[in-house]
Amino acid sequence: MRFATVVVDGTEQGCVRRQDGRWAPLHRLDPSLAGDLLTLIEQSAARDLLDPIAQGAEALGERELVEAGEATYRPPYRRPRKIWGIGLNYADHAGDLHEETPSQPASFIKADHTIVGPGDEIVIPHQSERTTGEGELGVVMGREASNVPPDQALDHVFGVCAVLDQTAEDILALNPRYLTRSKNFPTFFSFGPEVVTLDEFLRSRALEDVEVATFLDGAEVRRNVVGNMTHAPRDLISFHSQMMPLFPGDIISTGTPGAGVLKPGVVAEARVEGLLPLTNPVRDDAARQDPGPRPARRSAD
Repeated sequence: MRFATVVVDGTEQGCVRRQDGRWAPLHRLDPSLAGDLLTLIEQSAARDLLDPIAQGAEALGERELVEAGEATYRPPYRRPRKIWGIGLNYADHAGDLHEETPSQPASFIKADHTIVGPGDEIVIPHQSERTTGEGELGVVMGREASNVPPDQALDHVFGVCAVLDQTAEDILALNPRYLTRSKNFPTFFSFGPEVVTLDEFLRSRALEDVEVATFLDGAEVRRNVVGNMTHAPRDLISFHSQMMPLFPGDIISTGTPGAGVLKPGVVAEARVEGLLPLTNPVRDDAARQDPGPRPARRSAD
């Protein structure tokens, strides 16, 4: 099944895609599902909702539907409890940054203020002269996961989505301990437009064969397949569930095959095979000004 959050009567509402391609607002199927897609994800963890939703969507009246070509997509939801990002998960991208691929996941947390959705602007902060955008596969948790072994990890997934993860690379280059700082400016996490359930996503492809790519202005920056990740999605889920519980709606952004340097006026794009593309225009921070001399780069101590 395919889900998205679109604008319905001026509000952001979760929707399910019908077989004819039109979107059926969830709150018109069940009033308790009013709101963005997180409402459904959290409720479906406790009760079987998806089959009744699929049946109800096909029966919904014509006037209740949203045409796909007229839909205004918003972020699937805005308040996940956690967003985990994974750095250097493809050897090629680690080489771009003159880094070695870590033997354990190089992860970091992003806060929900970083979230934007399809078509929203990515803003280059005035503190950065080199901000990059990174197309990634996102994994959306569907059930609470704690100390989950790898062979059971995907059982806890609701679905997958496309992600654009941003990094102020010049800030990170000053000191590797600035990772949180370099990753958490507003607009530094875009995801959507759709979240596709894992069973639907894997119906016509193996997860290892899925291509993930970063594009700028329609030109490919880099692509790779999930099977070339150092740490596979199931291993990322297991690893992080042994550190802290993962809750419904938590997102793991599994790493990029390559990053593109963002400039004002370009359009950044994440393409994940089997998903609608995610695009965001880029602009400068209106507050940009001469930041003055930058401190010399120092190593971690």
